[in-house]
Amino acid sequence: MSLSKNQLKTITSLNQKKYRTAHHLFVAEGTKIVAEFLNSNFELEHLFCVDNSIYKNFEKVTKISETELKKISTLVTPNNVLALFKIPSEISAIKSGLIVALDKINDPGNLGAIIRLCDWFGVDQLICSINTVDCYNQKVVQSSMGSLARISIIYTDLVAYLQNSSLPKYATLMNGENVYKSNLPKNAVLILGNEANGISNSILKIITNTISIPRFGLLKQTESLNVATATAILLSEFKRFT
Repeated sequence: MSLSKNQLKTITSLNQKKYRTAHHLFVAEGTKIVAEFLNSNFELEHLFCVDNSIYKNFEKVTKISETELKKISTLVTPNNVLALFKIPSEISAIKSGLIVALDKINDPGNLGAIIRLCDWFGVDQLICSINTVDCYNQKVVQSSMGSLARISIIYTDLVAYLQNSSLPKYATLMNGENVYKSNLPKNAVLILGNEANGISNSILKIITNTISIPRFGLLKQTESLNVATATAILLSEFKRFT
C-alpha cells in the first residue's frame, strides 16, 4: 500500500492552522515523538511508516517508501514515521497548583521548549492567550519532544481567565522582586510575556505580584533572557518551595 493523492494533500495542508482546525488533526514525526503520543490519551488517526514491523499491532498503518515520506515530512532528515493524531476536545481549566500562562508567545521553538519544561517541573496545565502560536504547529510538536502528549493546554481570553482566577498572579518583569529572595507559593499563576514586547498592559493591570531574574554580570548590559530560559529558572524556583 502506498500514499494516496488525497492523503498527500491532507497531510501537507496540516502545515496551516486553518486546516488543522478544519480536520481536527495534527502531525507528529519521528519514532520517539510518535511513540510518546501512541502511549498517551491522544487518538491515532493514521500512521505512515517506512518500516511497519514496529507498528504491526496498530490497525491504521500504511507502509510507504522513503521518497513518499520525504514528500509529507517537514524534517530535513525524515525519521521513519509520520502520524496523524486527533486534536482533543476542549478541556477544563484547573484551579489549583502552579499554572503557567503565556501572553502572545510567537516563536514555535519557545513554546515547544516551555511545554517540555512544564512536563519536567510537573506543571500540569498551560494557559495560552488566543494569539499565542498554535501548540499543534509542527515546529512546536517537534520541539516539545513528546511532552505535548502529557501537558494540558488551553487557549482562551487570558485577561478574562486571570480576572476569574483566585490564585495569586506572578508577572515576570525586569523591575520585579528578586525571585531568589521571594517566598513563592505552591498555588499560583506564572505569567510570561511576548518575546519582544513583554506582558500586555491589560494583563499588568490585574497582576498581584511581580518577580524578576537579577543580572549578575559586571556590566549588566544584557537586555533580556530568552523566554524559555526564563521559564526554566522561574519554574525551578517555584518548585523549590513545594
